[in-house]
Amino acid sequence: MIKINLTRRIWLAFVSLIVLVALSIIIVYPISIRGALTEETYQIIDNSVRDQLMQEDANWETFLSQQPGFYQSRQEQRATVSFLIEITGSTYAIYNTPIDVVPDPPVHEEMRYNAIEQDNQTGRYETTFGGQTLFYTINDLASPAEGSDLYLITYMWDTYRDEMVQNLWERLLYLLLLTSALSLLPAIWLKHYLRQPLAILENHLEQIANRNWQEPLRWEGDEDFERLSYQFERMRQNLNSYDRAQKTFIQHASHELKTPIMVIKSYAQSVKDGILPKENLGKTMDVITEEANRMERRVIDMLYYTKLDQMQKEQLKVEAFPFGKLAYQIEERFRYQRDDVTILVQGAEKVMKADIEQCEVLLENLVENGLRYAQRELTIKAEEDERYSYVIVENEGDPIDADLSKLFSPFYKGNKGKFGLGLAIVKQIAELHHGFAKVENIDKGVRFTIGLPKPHQAEALDAKPKKKDKKRPPSS
Repeated sequence: MIKINLTRRIWLAFVSLIVLVALSIIIVYPISIRGALTEETYQIIDNSVRDQLMQEDANWETFLSQQPGFYQSRQEQRATVSFLIEITGSTYAIYNTPIDVVPDPPVHEEMRYNAIEQDNQTGRYETTFGGQTLFYTINDLASPAEGSDLYLITYMWDTYRDEMVQNLWERLLYLLLLTSALSLLPAIWLKHYLRQPLAILENHLEQIANRNWQEPLRWEGDEDFERLSYQFERMRQNLNSYDRAQKTFIQHASHELKTPIMVIKSYAQSVKDGILPKENLGKTMDVITEEANRMERRVIDMLYYTKLDQMQKEQLKVEAFPFGKLAYQIEERFRYQRDDVTILVQGAEKVMKADIEQCEVLLENLVENGLRYAQRELTIKAEEDERYSYVIVENEGDPIDADLSKLFSPFYKGNKGKFGLGLAIVKQIAELHHGFAKVENIDKGVRFTIGLPKPHQAEALDAKPKKKDKKRPPSS
């Protein structure tokens, strides 16, 4: 494929347009203009015949004798020549007409034949003689002699038509050249008009390629370029937000890993120097093991969060399962983590359709977070309506004083909370199912609600552009 720049494309488009117009004129012009001028030639002949028929007999004979000759009329414009021919049987005679007016035998023989064969009172004909076209009409007149037919034949050469065509061609050529010259002005204007916003866009794209997306792009004027600049600005803002989020993520991740690494390093150095920070070696190594496990959990959470961020909905293994199958596993897993808290399961018979592995991680993080603040009781339950299936975890404890809208952000720390990714992973899993995550303070504690759309609702959401829908969880 031939690659050409924008300027050449514009010039090529204008040249192609001019060539197309010129070709159209060359094809259409001869047919339309020559046809119109041919009709005008016959009109001139008909007007001449009408004038002749209105003359008196004396003037008629004078007119016929003063006409230019057959060859002389060939050089004159709009010159019509007439003669009378009387046909009796197989013979014919020409009246009151100089001999040089009558066409040469091949032509007047054709004229006589057409007169005999003519059924109408008037007929139009044309013939070629000496490389030129001869137009003529035959008018059937009343014959003074019985048994004979009298015809008035009037002819005109194509000199007038050809000269008119040539004159029009010349004017058309001048007009085409003038139009082509004037078309350069809009072509030059269009080139500069298009290059200016494209040059600005190119400059901003180069900045983004160099990871510099701080300068905003604003373009006012053409509606199409405004839409393009708006989309570009959205892309720039998303890249900027993503870059800030990435840097924040790295900072929080570094902070989360820094503390256990420092503890492990200091304890290991103390053991190496023969100093035990705890009562004995076993307890000292328990601290090292606990910090290593903590660091391992943080690394696993970060890898899982990154995996969810890159996962697509098509990668989910959606299947139907009873909520109790998952809820009782989680309850058994956390039953002895806090002996003073009772874990209740409600709605175990509800059937949900989702990725059971992802839902297990989701519910596990919610229960782990709830047990951190629960005082006596934690409830795991499932509810549903026509659109959504809901996973709800309620813990009986103090309300959350922090900003609830930021609670699902990565590494956000609420009151008495810890830095982590647990709730951020919960939100990611919910959104991966086209669902939502919500937290609210209730009379006796805190409720976390996860809405997972049912299959028909999920298909409808897939067909729509991704927007932040306002979803309302079930009322308490």
